[in-house]
Amino acid sequence: MTEPPNQPSPEPSLNRKWYAVQVFTGQEQKIKGYLDAEIEHLGIRDQIASVLIPSEEVVEMRDGKKKSKRRVFFPGYMLLEADLTKEIKHLILNTPSVINFVGANNEPTPLTQVEINRILGRVDKIRDKETVEVPFRVDDAIKVIDGPFKDFTGFIKDINHEKRKLKVMVSIFGRSTPVELDFLQVSTDLSNT
Repeated sequence: MTEPPNQPSPEPSLNRKWYAVQVFTGQEQKIKGYLDAEIEHLGIRDQIASVLIPSEEVVEMRDGKKKSKRRVFFPGYMLLEADLTKEIKHLILNTPSVINFVGANNEPTPLTQVEINRILGRVDKIRDKETVEVPFRVDDAIKVIDGPFKDFTGFIKDINHEKRKLKVMVSIFGRSTPVELDFLQVSTDLSNT
């Protein structure tokens, strides 16, 4: 999930275009916060309508626990919709942790409408969805950490991402038996076996 772009001013400038700006990786949110504060302070929302860091909320399954984190689609880059006057370009380039605009010979090159539609479409598409990263692969050895098969070990035979379930082959009474387990019920850490 990502935050929606800042609301454009009621009087949109005909000169506003979308630009990609190269920034220090991992500093995207900090830079966005700084720029948003400067835009409000200087009252230039009509010149810089949006500062956007396309990202999504990702839930990782680690050792049977859900961990949420924000994943940026384009690490080291942010997008902005601006009327790129000399003053606005100067403001952007003198923002801490900003490297430069993306473009030939370091000159800002506007993104095409097709590119921006694709990026904004991707942001809208995942806005209300939770993405789950799964550290499991077929044939991985696992240990069951919860439920009636707790402390059993086995091997993953199938992964159902949609239902967040695994089909695991465990040995019950000396026979290999398939059991269906939730992602949260297993761990790939076999050290406590």
